[in-house]
Amino acid sequence: MVEGEAIPCGATTSEPATAFPPEGDFPMKTWFITGASRGLGAEIADRALRAGDNVVATARDPSALSSRFGERANLLAARLDVTQPTEPNAAVQAALGRFGAIDVLVNNAGHGLVGAVEEASAAEIQQLFSVNVLGLLSVTRAVLPSMRARRRGHVINMSSIGGYRGATGFGVYCATKFAVEGLSEAMRAELAPLGVHVTAVEPGYFRTDFLDPASLRTSASVIADYAQTAGRVRAQVGDLNHQQPGDPAKLAEAILRLANMPEPPVRLPLGADTVAAIAKGGYVLRDTDGKPDAIVMATGSELELAVAAADQLAGEIA
Repeated sequence: MVEGEAIPCGATTSEPATAFPPEGDFPMKTWFITGASRGLGAEIADRALRAGDNVVATARDPSALSSRFGERANLLAARLDVTQPTEPNAAVQAALGRFGAIDVLVNNAGHGLVGAVEEASAAEIQQLFSVNVLGLLSVTRAVLPSMRARRRGHVINMSSIGGYRGATGFGVYCATKFAVEGLSEAMRAELAPLGVHVTAVEPGYFRTDFLDPASLRTSASVIADYAQTAGRVRAQVGDLNHQQPGDPAKLAEAILRLANMPEPPVRLPLGADTVAAIAKGGYVLRDTDGKPDAIVMATGSELELAVAAADQLAGEIA
């Protein structure tokens, strides 16, 4: 294997891999990225801008975008609160007015909630779903008409390792990502005949601001019976902040290359920890035609771990 090569999940290394396009020049694209002021959204926006692409970077506070990226001819910083009914259409129309088209939609806006499922209040659950699921759908509905009209485009929904498995203390958050997985799979089938691709990207633990209080909420209710399970997770998440193993710059590079694949997968696990979780769970990620529908990308030591996990998965499900 060579650095940067992609490995189909569930395939042995003797099988042909579904490869990313090689690094290099790609055709110019226009990106629409939600939640672009920080974290993975900011990394993806920065990488697309450095590639010379047009970027519509959105956030609830557009001044944060200007502070992060400055003023550029190929950047439109737009206000977008995905929970507000009129704002997605307004931001999309501004994007189309500025750049004429949207080639790639990255639904990245979202946040987490830590606490036992029972501890989460109805209001906390509703708020989380309004951003992570309903907000994603609202933005997608605003963008799709222009993609369908052109018979081209790529919707990239940021899911999570939590879209594969529930995790203690993150049950409600994982439920939102399970929803994103199901929506992405259905949309892929519905939009493929219209020339529009859909991919759910499933990052593992990357060094971002996700575990900051601004991104990760904590359930107000605390039930003593969960002290050794969800309670332990509550106590530990702060210590893990910015200590996660994944490099967000590598993830951004993977997303850029994903957007330039002629036949992108419906799922893209990223990070050795996600691949290992898939291997341990025995998930089989194959389309109805038998072709692999999920690939992983890593470099250096991460690639070695990913290859090992892919080989392990192949052996377990053979």
